[in-house]
Amino acid sequence: MVMIMRQNKSKKIGKMPEYKYFYSGKENCLKIILSLEEYETIRLIDYLGYNQQKCSEEMGVSRSTIVSLYNTARKKLARFLIEGHYMKIEGGHYHLQQEKGERNMKIAVTCVNGQVFQHFGHCPSFLICDVEDGKIVSTNLVDSSTSGCGALAGFLASQGVDVVICGGIGAGAKNHLAASGLQVLPGASGDALGQVESFIAGTLNYDPDCECDHHDHDDHHCHGPHQCH
Repeated sequence: MVMIMRQNKSKKIGKMPEYKYFYSGKENCLKIILSLEEYETIRLIDYLGYNQQKCSEEMGVSRSTIVSLYNTARKKLARFLIEGHYMKIEGGHYHLQQEKGERNMKIAVTCVNGQVFQHFGHCPSFLICDVEDGKIVSTNLVDSSTSGCGALAGFLASQGVDVVICGGIGAGAKNHLAASGLQVLPGASGDALGQVESFIAGTLNYDPDCECDHHDHDDHHCHGPHQCH
């Protein structure tokens, strides 16, 4: 009988880790190895907020493979955090698809007076940047000419936007954007163009858990480090 072994398909890695060695200070600890493809699932799903399907598309493998890698990675991280072992990111069966920022995309930022606007649902304008090979090739300040989460999500999708950087945003708006296939990075603040540059560099400071509770008459508040106005 001839046994046919299934080939371990090479996974696409979008960015190499900047930090590869983690040590708790515990003596006589075990060495936990987190493979590059396991690390990539954590980066895409837990850090960038991708769902498993989008993660599988980015890495060029099946969703079942992503589920397996992600579950294994989470178990290794749990052992490191709870038991205090030494952990290193290395190895695996992968190939580097892009270096830092090497991807063509269109990024929109809620923008008023050059700053990140802190209320997505009432944002009057967006700074839309075209990015090619990790560089901003064009910028355009576009009036939204509409309001409401669903309308804004449709508007951004019609502009060909891939990523939305914003300040405060409600759960409903997040759902509308996700349904339109857009990635949303909330909790950002400061210079709008600078946030795009930070995203390209992989250093964007944002809070994926930042949410607004919207009420009547525009009274609302945010959960997170930034407040809407």
